[in-house]
Formats: sequence, structure tokens, C-alpha cells
Amino acid sequence: MTATIPRRSFQSSELSRQPAPLFEAAENAPIEVTRRDGEALVLMTRAEADARDSLLQFAAQLITATLGEEGSLAERLADRFDWMLALSPGDREACARDLIRAARASFATGQAHLVAAEAASWRSTATALAAGLGGESLSWYDTPQAVGRP
Repeated sequence: MTATIPRRSFQSSELSRQPAPLFEAAENAPIEVTRRDGEALVLMTRAEADARDSLLQFAAQLITATLGEEGSLAERLADRFDWMLALSPGDREACARDLIRAARASFATGQAHLVAAEAASWRSTATALAAGLGGESLSWYDTPQAVGRP
């Protein structure tokens, strides 16, 4: 289900002779370092490695939730992600759909930030609702209002 992301490839001898271009390339995307005497290595930033680890952890939680038999997917996800309990039942359903879509996009493109951003957005919404924000009705002004300066 994951996309194969083309990587720039460098020989290991380039790493020892002129490491700066390799490091610069690895800051933009993972690179492959080929070796004559062993298996090729991948060089990436810590942030990229952490994002991939987070995506795998999310995938594990998602798979576990989909394997459950009781309750809706939204209810099973809320068992895994406690912050979802601050959402209304309808919002939990919408959240579950959005997380699944974002996860599919992340898995298909290798871009872990897609599902991470969606989860962070929904978690921020749940946190705001738990803090009591969002329940008040808003009053919109049809005409500009004067604001005095202290």
C-alpha cells in the first residue's frame, strides 16, 4: 500500500570524500548510500525517522481498532485515542473518517505528515472542546464597530 519513493543514490566513497552534498541531499529527502562490500544504507534526518516511526505506531493503532468487532470504528478508535472522547458522537465519526483518509494518503505517498497533521488538528479540536471553548454562540456585526484605545 505504500508508495516507493525514488531516492537519490550516492556511493559510500562520496560520503568520505565530500560529505556536505550528501548531508544536504539527506536533509531534503532520504538518500541511498551504496557500498561495494555490503548492503546499501539509507541516510535521513532524525525528524524523517521519527515521522516514519510515528506513522508505523499510528498504523498499528489503526489496525488494532479495525480488528475489533464491537462498536463502530469511531468508538474503537476512541478506545485507542482517548482524546476523541471529548468529541461529540457525530464528530467522532467525522474524525474517524478523516483519520482513515489521511492515513491512506500517508501510506500511499510515504508522507507521514499527512496523518500526523490530521490527528493533531482533531486532537486540538478535542482539547478546545474539553476546555469549554466552542460552545458559545457568536455575534457577528454587520457594520464596523469603533474600538477605543486605552
